Amino acid sequence: MNCLWCDTTIIPEVSWKTIIRLSKPKHLCSSCAGQLTILKGKRCRKCSRLSDEDVCPDCKWWAYHTSQEDPLICNYAVFSYNDTMQEIVSRWKYRGDYCLGKAFQDDYRRAFEQKFSFLPKETVVVPIPLSDERMDERGFNQSRMLADFLPLKTAEILSRRHSEKQSKRTRRQRVSAANPFHMIENINNPVILADDIYTTGTTLRHAAAVLKKYGCPAVYALTLIRG
Repeated sequence: MNCLWCDTTIIPEVSWKTIIRLSKPKHLCSSCAGQLTILKGKRCRKCSRLSDEDVCPDCKWWAYHTSQEDPLICNYAVFSYNDTMQEIVSRWKYRGDYCLGKAFQDDYRRAFEQKFSFLPKETVVVPIPLSDERMDERGFNQSRMLADFLPLKTAEILSRRHSEKQSKRTRRQRVSAANPFHMIENINNPVILADDIYTTGTTLRHAAAVLKKYGCPAVYALTLIRG
């Protein structure tokens, strides 16, 4: 098997352990995997930002400037956003390299098992949707791909109005933007929102607010990256 990023042949490790129990095939070589940084250490319990404080300044800002209760209980992220991750995500999302997303499968599922194993079995995964126009551009929804990595039912119950790309907006524009999401059908189960990146948290909170409005009892998020 070849590395999904650099195309180098991945030579499986051979030991008594792997002979007795076959190891899972790796999607990235050790060199490429070593360039990605898994978040470790003390982090904000609300958004996963590395922080010595229990709640980081960003989340305190949200609490201060929002009169309503935060609809998102917490977000848990897997990786930090470094240069290599930026390049990989760019090719995956914007240049249509669907298979590249498989490089994140094991780490994304492992994070779910570490953080959200306490949730009841009726919990469902809701991927953050793309607008129809954005879906036509990309050909697939990276958030749906992430959702499918998890051992839970996936429910695509949100739709999204087309708007300017989040990456082209300033922080102020993101935070003040109108909610672009609408419910397709109601849900009474706890939800984990699946998305690729948490930057300001606006997208996830907009989605969570709509879910809560229509009967969802609790909303969490699992993102691949903490920007």
